[in-house]
Amino acid sequence: MELDAVTHFLDITAQICPMTFVRTKLLIESMASGERATVRLQGVEPLQNVPRSVREHGHKIISLEPEDAANPAGPQLLVLEKA
Repeated sequence: MELDAVTHFLDITAQICPMTFVRTKLLIESMASGERATVRLQGVEPLQNVPRSVREHGHKIISLEPEDAANPAGPQLLVLEKA
């Protein structure tokens, strides 16, 4: 397996805090160390809280970018790597 390949995907755009990080944490717990996941999220609280919580739990944020460059206020794609 290529270590930088994204192997998991989670869409939490329909979730509200604190469930956004709860769902993300459950995904991370199911992953092996070094695996990457893309999390699709939107909204002020998830965009602030999910990346911060991922880092606080010792994992790495690879990127956080708009899903559609033409709509930067729309859903965002967070790529993370499990420690």
